Amino acid sequence: MTKKFPLIECVPNFSEGRDKNVIDAIVKSIKLVHGVKVLHVDMGFDAHRTVVTFVGAPDKVCEAAYQAIKTASELIDMRHHKGIHPRIGAIDVCPLVPIRDITLEETAEYARQLGQRVGDNLHIPVYLYEAAATANYRKNLADIRKPQYEGLERMLTDPKWLPDFYSHYNSRSGATVIGARPFLIAFNVNLNTTDVSIAKKLAAMVREKPSKENPSGGLLTVKAIGWFVKEYNCAQVSMNLVDYNVTPPSLVYKVLKKLAPKVGTKVTGSELIGLIPQEPLLTAALMQNKEKKQSIFKFVVLTNLEKLNWGVEYLGLNALGKFDVKKRVIEYLL
Repeated sequence: MTKKFPLIECVPNFSEGRDKNVIDAIVKSIKLVHGVKVLHVDMGFDAHRTVVTFVGAPDKVCEAAYQAIKTASELIDMRHHKGIHPRIGAIDVCPLVPIRDITLEETAEYARQLGQRVGDNLHIPVYLYEAAATANYRKNLADIRKPQYEGLERMLTDPKWLPDFYSHYNSRSGATVIGARPFLIAFNVNLNTTDVSIAKKLAAMVREKPSKENPSGGLLTVKAIGWFVKEYNCAQVSMNLVDYNVTPPSLVYKVLKKLAPKVGTKVTGSELIGLIPQEPLLTAALMQNKEKKQSIFKFVVLTNLEKLNWGVEYLGLNALGKFDVKKRVIEYLL
């Protein structure tokens, strides 16, 4: 029998994107846990948010996640936090993702254990979401986070929204959402406008949830908002692609390029937050091959790296800075 070596990924989002010393201290607390590897750190100034990606054996990852949450709770004060990204706490969300030799439900059990430890020891309200959720209406991160930090104290008085662990208001740290989910792609599409209302309109047109702009709903498994990023001086459609096998970034990008002129703008490129598997980039590469009107036989003989870079080209991922496949594709880093 082949011996199993379970591997999970953790992608905590911290409500700090401007003070590198704080993020360095959080990352250091992760690295101090033997057997855990930090793959990527993505700081966003305007979002005032940092996404850290690390992997390892489940027990090691959970220990590293706990230490990161503890460090962040000591260094981040939500009473002074302002940013364009929705958030409910200093450690806004902490998902665990099964990578190898472990099921989603087994990963969810680790998330529940982590959530209880955080609530019991750090006195931070914890909501369980996605596969770890205790009720269907609590699965969706957006529904849990809807009141944001400013509405959290009132939320804690609603019996329907009592946290799964530790039910007292923590003004400094807010709340934390912990769970287990499949791999998610955080994908932002750039527009040649600074008008955030246009970005919001496009977001409403492509997101799965029905809206005034699209009463029947948009692309499956897509969550989207529109915002203005001062750092880039442009509006973006900011998305979470919950299942890239259902809706890959190449399809979202193609649809937005078609819709943008209808609302008076155009797509100028995109941005990836965190990491991406190679499969959706290879799908984008096939789209690029079609646009170039090249023979599929010429495409087949390209190296894997060349194909991935074609995918990068199709999605405009170099628009805001060089996109290094070897540093952003998870298979290379593992």
